[in-house]
Amino acid sequence: MKFRMQHENFNVSDLDRSLEFYEKALGFTEKKRKIGEGFTIVFVGNDTTDFLLELTCLDDHPQKYDLGECEFHLAVRTGEYEKAHRLHEQMGCICFENTKMGLYFIEDPDGYWIEVLREKSTET
Repeated sequence: MKFRMQHENFNVSDLDRSLEFYEKALGFTEKKRKIGEGFTIVFVGNDTTDFLLELTCLDDHPQKYDLGECEFHLAVRTGEYEKAHRLHEQMGCICFENTKMGLYFIEDPDGYWIEVLREKSTET
């Protein structure tokens, strides 16, 4: 059997704030929305992949979620690493950097971490 990654879910406390963050920080825009009884789900992504980030906002849970030790993250790659780093510095969302490994992490408004990596070189 073969499987293809479809989406990852992050529960968020303020949907508008999260949508603004993901659009500014990563260029992710709303792809689809589902409103149900007591919740709203918005899938965000971009045109480089069909993988989506599902942002779920529960009406009766306005506070941040307890993410435990936060030993998980998403990872993204960019061919504009330095430009992205400057933007994320200006936004104040860089929470960890490992210059030796050439990567850094940004933190969203709810405490989720996203690893930012350079696009792999195609040169051999």
